[in-house]
This record gives sequence, structure tokens and C-alpha cells, in this order.
Amino acid sequence: MQKYYFDHAATTPMHPDVAAAMLEVMSGPASNPSSMHAFGRAAKQKVNQARDLIAAALGCKPSELIFTSGGTESDNAAIIGAAAAMKKKGKTHIITASSEHHAVLHTCEALAEAGYEVTYLPVDETGRVSIVDVAAAIKPETGLITIMHGNNEVGTLQPIEEIGELAHAHGALFHVDAVQSFGTALYRLSELPVDLMSFSAHKINGPQGVGALYLANGTPFEPIAHGGSQERKRRAGTENVAGIAGFAKAVDICVNNREHKQLFLDKLRTEWVDKLKAALSGTVEIAINGNAEHRLPNIVNISFIGIDTETMLMNLDMEGIAAASGSACTSGSLERSHVLKAMNLPEERLNSAVRFSFGLGNTVEELEDAARAIATIVERIRTNQ
Repeated sequence: MQKYYFDHAATTPMHPDVAAAMLEVMSGPASNPSSMHAFGRAAKQKVNQARDLIAAALGCKPSELIFTSGGTESDNAAIIGAAAAMKKKGKTHIITASSEHHAVLHTCEALAEAGYEVTYLPVDETGRVSIVDVAAAIKPETGLITIMHGNNEVGTLQPIEEIGELAHAHGALFHVDAVQSFGTALYRLSELPVDLMSFSAHKINGPQGVGALYLANGTPFEPIAHGGSQERKRRAGTENVAGIAGFAKAVDICVNNREHKQLFLDKLRTEWVDKLKAALSGTVEIAINGNAEHRLPNIVNISFIGIDTETMLMNLDMEGIAAASGSACTSGSLERSHVLKAMNLPEERLNSAVRFSFGLGNTVEELEDAARAIATIVERIRTNQ
């Protein structure tokens, strides 16, 4: 049976060159970057080279990058570390959006239990935050605003430049979860009004278990991991040298191919919607969830009106099509997407939504076959309803 992997927003296949870069490190001599001998210095050099490359790609200084275990840790470190530092200045109010990833929402909930005040901004029916709402929520006690760039479930992009300018005008720090957008968005961090930004390697054809946190020089920050003096005492723990080398290789490939990749992903998304509409014409109504203009090129969230999400996903899996109902971090849960709920979508769209996301390995040719397979699935489900 043909297999179709349309779940790149959950994780991406590792690029062969990334695996090769990691294998070179893993098959080499044992080494700890904190050791003073030649083996340790060689490992330290690999970490520094990776940091230099990623920093150049992001338009920031190498000293402003902290290596982490991935996007969730980067989000936690940014929010908890910035909130703790701003609390010392009497600022204990945090602003976020109701459609954020759970790595942000659950962290904010934990801080609320610890005594911080948290404001959850609404989003419109396309998943976008209003600048007017952000401005209205800011008060003298606001120390941190945390808003993601590209939504992992519907692909909607937020106006991070405008939000960052508002934050800085009121003396607040601004954190951006860029885990989902890093592969396609071009960042020049030195030119953006952003203090902290989170990244993850496995969303850009790199390894799982490694990521980075951008921390602009001079940004108030309290480390959440204690132990050694690694990462300039901002994140204790022995660095994942092989993972970091793989991350850098993935970034290098991503930067060199971003423009072509962006166009190709957008073509895949457009073709997928067109082929689905053609294949399903007259059988089931579909609706696209998200913002038509401000969006990531590789994610499309589609409601198959009248067909339950879980039923559709189960049938897709039986046909060899990998898709999702939302964030992979909440898979297995029967709860409906908190993102779609935040968008106040009608129940018929909320209960029938499926996310398809594209990337390395996908082709235009396979979309035709997959669309026909979904038409067969819909017919089967309709017959049994």
C-alpha cells in the first residue's frame, strides 16, 4: 500500500545530509565540550561552529543563541526566565493568545498558579490576534508578551513586528514561538523588535531533541536549569553535540533552499486543496480553516463537513495517509482543537477538521492518488452513516 506522509507540522523526515553530519560526530571519539583536553576542545569547536552558522542564518550574534532540547524547553525557558526577571522589576503581568501551543499555554497556566496575572487574548475566525486587543491588554505591570509567529494547527501568521513594537513602547519583553515558521520565514533578529524567540530542529528536517532559544543581549533573564556553566550559565547540562551539528546542517540546507522550498510548499498546498475539491465535488462540503493571506505555505486545515474528525483520521490511516487533528503534543486526546475553539468556528467545522502539512519527500503526483483515496473514504463513511 502506498504511504503518504502529510504530517510535517508534527515532525519532518531527517535530511540525509543531516544524518551524515550527526553520524560523523557520533562515530568519532568520546568528547565533552566542557573538557579542557584536546577531545573536549574539538567538541567545543563543533558546537561553536554550529552556533556561528545558525546565528548567521537568523541575523543575530552567536552569543545570543542558547542550545536547548527543543521547542518546548525553549518556550518554557523564555517565558519562565523572562517572567522571573521582570518580576524583580515589579512587572508580574503576562499577555498571550488563546491559540498558542500548549508549551506556551501550560507554562502560562503554571505561572498563573504561582501568582502571576495572565491575560489570554482572543483571536478572530481566521486565528489572528488583533493589535487593538494587544494594546488594550497592556498595563503598567505587563512584563512579558508571548505570541507565536506561525500557528502549528491552521498556519495563521501573527503580526509579530507590530506586537513587538507595542511591547517595547510599554517596557515589556516580547517572546515569539517560531518553531513552526522557522523553515519558511526569513528572520533578521537584529532588525526585529523581539527579545526571545524559540526554535526546534525537527521541524526543518533536523533531529528531534534539539532546539535553540534566541536571547537578545541585555534581555533580563533567569535560567531555569541549574548545574554547570554551559551556554554562558544560561542553560546547564552537557551539550548534545551530535544533535547540534545536525541542527546546524539542517539550517544550512534550509537557508540555501528557502525561496525554492517556500514556492514548492505553497504549490503543494494549493494543488492539494484543488484536487480535493475536484475529487469530492458533490459528495461532501469542505471548508478551509485559517487566514487566507497571512499563513504558512505548508499547512492547510480542512473541515470535511458532516464527517467526524476521529472517523476521518482512522480511515486515512487505514489508507496509508498520515494527517492530524491538531498538535502532535495532544494526540490521543479526544478533546477538540483548542485553536479551532479559540477561533469560534461552528461546531460542524470544529468537529470535522483535519490538518494536512507538507514538506521534504512530498510530490505533486502523489496528491492526485491521495485525493482519490479520500474520495473513496468519504463515500465509504457516507454509506455507513
